[in-house]
Amino acid sequence: MAIDKDTVRKVAHLARIAEPEQRLEPLAKELSGILGWIEQLNEVDIDGVDAMTSTVDVKLPMRADELQDGPTGGGQPDKIVANAPKTEDHFFVVPKVVE
Repeated sequence: MAIDKDTVRKVAHLARIAEPEQRLEPLAKELSGILGWIEQLNEVDIDGVDAMTSTVDVKLPMRADELQDGPTGGGQPDKIVANAPKTEDHFFVVPKVVE
């Protein structure tokens, strides 16, 4: 699959990435090369080859979700927010970053 300069321009616009015009053609060539490698990998016959690792059906050890005692545990909201510049009801108050 070949990617042209117009496609790179459109993707850069959608991703809100400012790319100068002289950089679009080299990016198109790089991306086309990457997709070429992916197409080569799709041609490899993997029938009958078992996966080496998988994250499916793996049971990880779980601990109980409960408050821990000691200096790193909960139950000390006043101490936790003591050095925060601004708090409200034992919560940190931070500037809004998402509109």
